[in-house]
Amino acid sequence: MQKLRRILALLGAVLLAGMYAATLILALSSNPNAKNMLMAAIACTVIVPCLLYGMMLVTRVLDNRGSADRKVSEETSGKTSEKTPGKRQK
Repeated sequence: MQKLRRILALLGAVLLAGMYAATLILALSSNPNAKNMLMAAIACTVIVPCLLYGMMLVTRVLDNRGSADRKVSEETSGKTSEKTPGKRQK
C-alpha cells in the first residue's frame, strides 16, 4: 500500500509540473488561441489539486466510518474483542 501511495504521489507531482510547464509555454506563445488555453491551464493547476485533496478527505472519512460501524456492531452483538498488543482496553 505504501509503495502504491508513493507511485501515485510521484505521478501527481509530475502531472502538476507538466501543468505548470504548459502554463508557462502558453503564456509565452503567440498562438491566437493561447489566451484561452492559458486560462484553461491555470484553472487546471488550481482545480485538480483541490479535487484530489477533496477525494483524499472523503476516503479518509469513509474509511473511519466503516471501522466505527464495525465497532458498534461488535458491541451490540455482545462480542468482546481479543486483546491486541499495543492497544489499551477500556
